[in-house]
Amino acid sequence: MPVYHYKGYRNDGGAATGIIDAESPKVARVKLRKVGVFPTDMVEQGSATVGSPTGSPGRSSAGIGRSPALSTTDVAMMTRQLATLLVAGLPLVEALGVMVDQAEKKSVKSLMADIREEIRGGTSYSAVLRRYPREFSQIYVHMVRAGEASGALDQILFRLAEFLEKQLALKHKVTNAVLYPALMLIVGTSVLFFLMTFVVPKITAVFTSMKQALPWPTVVLMSLSHFLADYWAVLIGGVALSVWAVRRAMKTEAGQTTADRWLLKVPLIGQVARMVAISRLTSTLATMLASGVQLLDAMDVAKRVMNNRVLEHAVEGARQNIREGETIAEPLKRSGEFPALVTHMIAVGERSGEMEEMLRRIGQIYDGEVDRVITRFTSLLEPIMILVMGVLVFFIVVAILLPIFEMGQMVR
Repeated sequence: MPVYHYKGYRNDGGAATGIIDAESPKVARVKLRKVGVFPTDMVEQGSATVGSPTGSPGRSSAGIGRSPALSTTDVAMMTRQLATLLVAGLPLVEALGVMVDQAEKKSVKSLMADIREEIRGGTSYSAVLRRYPREFSQIYVHMVRAGEASGALDQILFRLAEFLEKQLALKHKVTNAVLYPALMLIVGTSVLFFLMTFVVPKITAVFTSMKQALPWPTVVLMSLSHFLADYWAVLIGGVALSVWAVRRAMKTEAGQTTADRWLLKVPLIGQVARMVAISRLTSTLATMLASGVQLLDAMDVAKRVMNNRVLEHAVEGARQNIREGETIAEPLKRSGEFPALVTHMIAVGERSGEMEEMLRRIGQIYDGEVDRVITRFTSLLEPIMILVMGVLVFFIVVAILLPIFEMGQMVR
C-alpha cells in the first residue's frame, strides 16, 4: 500500500506533518480529516514534489486529482465482480474492500478505494457513483439507485454487467467491420498517390520528349499525374481544412443534427446506423424498466445511447407525448424514424403488459439484423475494393503500354 508524506493543519490551527498509508491520495485525505487533520500538501514517498518556486503546496508526480477514466471493459468487469460478491452475502463495503485487494490495475484499485471510503462516510452507493460521470453513465447510476430502493442491488448489477458486455460486443462488431475496409482504402490510396506523383511522371517524360500524338488514356493519365504532382500540397491542405471545418461544425447542435440526418440517408450505412441505434435504445429501456426505473426517466436516459440527434429528438418528442397521456408506440410511429416492426411490437407489449420482454426481443432482432447486414457488407466490400483497385492499376498500365506499342510499330 502506498505511503504518503503530508503537511497541513489541525482543528486548533496548529501545523501537522507526518506520514500515512492509503490506497490513494483521496483516501489518505479522508483518513486525515477523520482525525482532525486538514492536509495542504501530500507527496507519495519516493515521488518528487512538483511545486512553485515560492514554496506553494505541491503534488506528487502521480497527481492527487482524479485517476484516468476507466474503459467500459473495466467497468463491466468490476460490475460483475461486485455482483458476485454481493450474491455471496458480503456487505457492500466489505465487497468493495475485496475488490480493492484483488484489483491489478492501479486506476481500478484507486477508484474502488475512493468509493469504499465515501460509502463508509455514510453516502449511498448511487450518490457516490454520480460523482464519477466519466466511469459511470446516467444509465448505470439510475439502475443502481433503483436496485438500492428495491433491495435487489446484486441482481441489478448482474443486469448492468450483461448490458455493458452486450454493448461492448455490438461496438466491437461495428468497429471490426469498418476497420478492414478503412485500412484497405488508406493503403490503396497511398499506393496510387505514390504511383501517380513519383513513378508515372518519370515514365511519361519519355513520351513527352517524342513530341507525337499520344493515345487518350495516356493523355488523361499524364494530366492527372501532373495535377497531383503540382498541387498535392494544396489537396492535402484542402482535405485537412475540410476535416477541421466539419469537426468544428459537428460540435454545434445544428451541425450534429444535420450530419446525423444525412448519415441516416446514406445507403446501407444509414440502415446499419439506424439499426444499431434502435438496438441500443430498446436494450437499454428493457434493462432499465426491468430494474424498476420509471418509464419517463428511462426514456430520458436511454435516448442518449443512440448517438444520433435525429432519433434522440424523436424519442424526446414521444416522451413528452407520453407525459401527456399517450401510449409509447403511437408517437414513435408518427415520428417516421422507427420501422413499423418496432412500433408494432411496442404496441403489442403495451397491450399485453410485457413491455420489458418485447423491448428485449426487439433488441435481439436488430442485433441479429446488424450482424447479418455487416457480414454481407464486408463480404461484398472486399471484392469490390479489390476490383476497383485492379481497374485503376489496369488503366495506368494500359496508358503506359499503349505508347510503347506504337513506338515498336514505328520502328518496324
